Amino acid sequence: MLRPLHVTLGERISSEKDVPLYGQVIRAIIRDIRSGRLAAGKYLPSSRQLAAQLGVNRKTVVIAYEELIAQGWLRSAGTRGTIVSPAFPAHTGKPPSAEPIHTDMPSIGEVAPYYRVLPPPERPIALPGGQGLKLDEGAPDGRLFPAETLARAYRKAIVGAAAENRLQYRDPLGSMRLRCAIAEMLRNQRALSITPEEVCITRGSQNALFLATQILLKPGETVLVEALTHEPAMAAFRSAGAHVVAVPLDGSGIDVEGVEAACRRHRVRAVFLTPHHQFPTTVALRPERRLRMLDLARQFGFAVLEDDYDHEFHFASQPLLPMAAYSPEHVIYLGSLSKLLLPTLRIGYIVGPRAIMPALAHAISVTDGMGNRLTEDAAADLIVSGELQRHAYKVRKIYAERRRQFADKLRARFSDTVAFDPPDGGLAFWLRFPGIDLDAAEARAWAAGLRLASSRSFMASEDAPRGLRVGFASLNATEAQYAVDALHRATYV
Repeated sequence: MLRPLHVTLGERISSEKDVPLYGQVIRAIIRDIRSGRLAAGKYLPSSRQLAAQLGVNRKTVVIAYEELIAQGWLRSAGTRGTIVSPAFPAHTGKPPSAEPIHTDMPSIGEVAPYYRVLPPPERPIALPGGQGLKLDEGAPDGRLFPAETLARAYRKAIVGAAAENRLQYRDPLGSMRLRCAIAEMLRNQRALSITPEEVCITRGSQNALFLATQILLKPGETVLVEALTHEPAMAAFRSAGAHVVAVPLDGSGIDVEGVEAACRRHRVRAVFLTPHHQFPTTVALRPERRLRMLDLARQFGFAVLEDDYDHEFHFASQPLLPMAAYSPEHVIYLGSLSKLLLPTLRIGYIVGPRAIMPALAHAISVTDGMGNRLTEDAAADLIVSGELQRHAYKVRKIYAERRRQFADKLRARFSDTVAFDPPDGGLAFWLRFPGIDLDAAEARAWAAGLRLASSRSFMASEDAPRGLRVGFASLNATEAQYAVDALHRATYV
């Protein structure tokens, strides 16, 4: 005859919940052991009894009991039944009620953590999702890359990796195939004298910047940025405990005399630059200032972090050579395939002296382990096969036309009430709105369904000039017209 055990679970078991029934039973028993409702050594009902009590199939309870025994929560007492493990300490405090509670276990999203969490900044770095049109800061149009070409590259990478036993943990510096392909591309197109051993593959240019920060900066050390700059870069520096100092810039790039003055006031370890297409203003750093910057790097011993995030897209003339091409001993060069291929692939790279590669490998090992080798090999195939070059040739013409049309739309809608210069390169415009309350205008733009980065997100100092960086490359003609019209309504009510 079965022992009549009257044990009730505190949690309601229901097939309407999104957790499987056996998982609910496991969770309910663990919860009751933790609260003391099920004391150490207490016998539980037989699987048949508990199944009848809960209104579930007996097999559900059998599976739950077996899992809990295997994990050490319960112990089988042979023919006598199943008991709560005697290893648990006696419950202290007010004795819990043995009456049914039938509460629902809150979801993870509903509970408040008992531990401390460092708060995020008031303004999120990434634009939140939602309805409406996203005005990015210069992203490519992912619709233009042929999906079938990407699928073939992935298939080739997967088949090749499986055949050659390359589906294991590998070199943290990245796929040698991609490092070779990028090294050849940079030699041929940007005059960098490098071998694959000076290339480190990263998960995008932001990851590259974060890794460079890890190997360069200690808490309290100083890094210089342009007064208008990339907010995620400042966040990376501050996460390392660095002291961030803003230096003014003008139509020719960063004020190098301001850099020298800052170096005489602070022990500067790094200067972060986007010299090819300054972010966000799109201006290029003039050659004489580049040389002066490198002289200062030699004099004060800082590293130049050269972020060349969209080198391929230059419309007015041939692009300037990277600073790393003629002063590699002072420059850590950061690049990305996000603009050229697709942002979702998350492929960037760091180029620097071979002596810094072990430090980068260690930084990757403690933060990520390694990148996505299949994606890296697929990207290598796209470069070596010529698909990347063909795609770049095609979209460069499309983006040049979109750039021209976007400028025409701005002139037609705003007349002379918005100030801008069509960018010589890059995939975004820098728009200034003289006499306009940009905080109010941005709020109206969001209300009208435009999701765009705040003008304040680009400011490294409170006295920096304000403007909006608006990407044009990812917008077709209809989207571009909608964006310009909505911006006009938001700024001139």
